[in-house]
Amino acid sequence: MSAFKEERLMQVLLAPQISEKATYIADKNEQVVFRVASDATKPEVKAAVELLFKVEVKAVQVANVKGKEKRFGKMIGRRKGWKKAYVCLKPGQEINFAAGE
Repeated sequence: MSAFKEERLMQVLLAPQISEKATYIADKNEQVVFRVASDATKPEVKAAVELLFKVEVKAVQVANVKGKEKRFGKMIGRRKGWKKAYVCLKPGQEINFAAGE
């Protein structure tokens, strides 16, 4: 974990991704889904989750999500693409977002 600077690790995780699919994956596979910085790597995501939430991470999978094409009248625009990370926790580990601690 000391290979990365702490201030960089604080900028890697942007937000937890809350959706039906994310809650289903969390219940079934003991995984948590995060929206991460677009230039983040798997080792950086792993180190950031371990630093911020004090849990042990087993594996990280990363996916690039393409921005949707949207119309504004006659104009066609595109939303920004983003990156999400599926973080698989070791058995017995848990991240609770509802707790205020």
